[in-house]
Amino acid sequence: MQVNRSTVERVLHRYQMPILSHLDRATGLPVRRPEPVRYEREHPGELIHVDIKKQGRIPDGGGWRVHGRGSTQDRVSGAARRRQTRSGGRGSRGYRFLHHAVDDHSRLAYSEILDDERKETAAAFWTRAKAFFADAGITVSEVMTDNGAFYRSHAFAAALGPDIKHRRTRPYRPQTNGKVERFNRTLAQEWAYAATYDSDEARAATYDTWLHHYNHHRPHTGIGGKTPSERVHNVPGNYS
Repeated sequence: MQVNRSTVERVLHRYQMPILSHLDRATGLPVRRPEPVRYEREHPGELIHVDIKKQGRIPDGGGWRVHGRGSTQDRVSGAARRRQTRSGGRGSRGYRFLHHAVDDHSRLAYSEILDDERKETAAAFWTRAKAFFADAGITVSEVMTDNGAFYRSHAFAAALGPDIKHRRTRPYRPQTNGKVERFNRTLAQEWAYAATYDSDEARAATYDTWLHHYNHHRPHTGIGGKTPSERVHNVPGNYS
């Protein structure tokens, strides 16, 4: 059956599909234009962007991407997330929390999938992130976060210690922490929603592999087509 060309164009436009000449042949992903020049610290460790991204869990057997919107699986997972939100959004039933630390100069990233965003969890994450950057030969001098209560806590301040300056973003200005916001968009497109998973555990099991690819093999337009590891000396060969 032949379909009129104008009909095809309307359908593609409705679903915001890029034209083929704008896609990378190897990955099928839209080719990004070089990003405009933004501020950038001169050396690794001068500023680390820290943030938390809340992510809905995938129910066992797959969610709506497998079974469709309005399916039983979709309703069950949605109800779990609503219950968690009403209880303060800190439990582990409906959501996981991706804690990130991204170096401003190199874009080198350390990230973990954790069960909550409590102050103790955020503080413990930073302790491990700092050790990761130290293993890469990076001495951290400043950290930037938003104004979440967990980042304003004594626990997080103690984890930073006296030698690391704590900067906070301006209220309602998330772009101030733009490097980690860019990281969130990249992982959503290239990991979280790049494949169909039949459970949350199946998706989480692929995260370390994706992070290694991000740090060591994926070129970044924002740093001239280099990988984060190319901008840092003495980066370990494996993400750990």
